[in-house]
Amino acid sequence: MPTVSAQGKTFECESGANLRKVLLANGVDLYNGQSTVINCRGLGSCGTCAVQAEGDVSEPTWKDKTRRSLPPHKADRNLRLACQTQVLGDVKVTKYDGFWGQGEAVVW
Repeated sequence: MPTVSAQGKTFECESGANLRKVLLANGVDLYNGQSTVINCRGLGSCGTCAVQAEGDVSEPTWKDKTRRSLPPHKADRNLRLACQTQVLGDVKVTKYDGFWGQGEAVVW
């Protein structure tokens, strides 16, 4: 089973599991500030679940690429929408600051 490391925690999940669901199920604070309340609940349209996912994950979906190509995101950043990402192997997740997680400072 793949392991996911995020916010100082490490936990296992099924291969192919949705990264957003895995993080939330394991008590990880995925959203910054008010985006905890104001987000699309995993539809891939808001961009607030953007994280850096290092490891074996699915290729970006068209929703992921499209949303991250729009401001305040930048398409050239190495970020992914957790709601549009499947865990395929071990993954280390990093969250950045900013309402959409688009900032430069590491939150966790």
